[in-house]
Amino acid sequence: MSRRVLFVTLSGAGHINPTLGVVAELQARGHQVRYASGEDVAGVERVALPQLPPFVPRVGEFVDILGAWYLHYFGATAAAYPVLRAHIAADPPDIVCYDATNWPARLIAAEFGIPAVRTVPHLASNAHYQLDRGLPDDHPAALALADQCARFAADNAVDLNPASLFDAVEDLNLVFVPREFQPAGDTFDDRFRFVGPTARQPQESWEPPSDKVLYVALGSILTDVSFYRRCIAAFAHSDWHVAMTIGDVDPAELGEIAPNFDIRPHFPQVAVLRHAAAFLTHAGMNSTMEALYQGVPLITSPRVPEQAANAARIHELGLGIPLPDQGLRETVVAFAADPAIRANLDRMQQVMRNTGGAAQAADEIEAR
Repeated sequence: MSRRVLFVTLSGAGHINPTLGVVAELQARGHQVRYASGEDVAGVERVALPQLPPFVPRVGEFVDILGAWYLHYFGATAAAYPVLRAHIAADPPDIVCYDATNWPARLIAAEFGIPAVRTVPHLASNAHYQLDRGLPDDHPAALALADQCARFAADNAVDLNPASLFDAVEDLNLVFVPREFQPAGDTFDDRFRFVGPTARQPQESWEPPSDKVLYVALGSILTDVSFYRRCIAAFAHSDWHVAMTIGDVDPAELGEIAPNFDIRPHFPQVAVLRHAAAFLTHAGMNSTMEALYQGVPLITSPRVPEQAANAARIHELGLGIPLPDQGLRETVVAFAADPAIRANLDRMQQVMRNTGGAAQAADEIEAR
């Protein structure tokens, strides 16, 4: 029987991309799928939510920047609440599948008695493992966030607090990592289904001029000119072909660029990873899962606490190493040839390819 499914993810490639395989699978099974987002989502009818405004962090301590981001994001999600509520009230779906950071969908689904599924594109949390959000409870931004939650709850007659913004467990929580990658994975109950990555096929082709490819990318938000300069200095005029994503950084800021570098604002990441011998990454979960699915070893340079947690797990499982303080090129060369790392990657790649992925996620949604 065809059902009406509404996905909700305000923004962010790392949050939207893991759902795309699930959307396609449900559509292939004849379900009617819409996607509520502040961004256009390819291949599916969009329900337009307010766009996430640009975030321009002030100079300061990292925790202060992170706190400012949480307040910024809370304001954007709060602005999406009335728009999403009006849509669901006028045209209720049979089920709502919402990103873990998109709490308005949880509140609205509960209000209208619509079954809900939470999608988790990062490490999951329970009593045995808690993902560090990087903002102490006594930080001014945390106190301001608590105040904003209280005011929103009072104004809208809902139950909302800072803890429930990210970690309100549903009857069904689809986690886009394998249980074997999740810390304390065996302690999560049946409400958590570790479906693993919903592997995307590359929409663009990419062919390197060399079989020794280093892929360098820090995600779509936090760029770092000094980091890119260090990579250029380490691998210039070497026998490595370096594909480096720099986002909106002006290439002129990077100095002289050697001919063995291919530098672009963005690459078709999955296509590049199919050829990469190593990946120098911020350890975002989307990038981590895509690399491990292709069996690519990781050199990690995390930028935020969530990425640091991913990097710690990568190191613990012997799938990668931290960015070295010195000798970057020598470290990458030795690391890419390490047979112990290769064996660990082969085991994890097999685990990831044996998880249920998009098909299992669609099965779980249909059952819900």
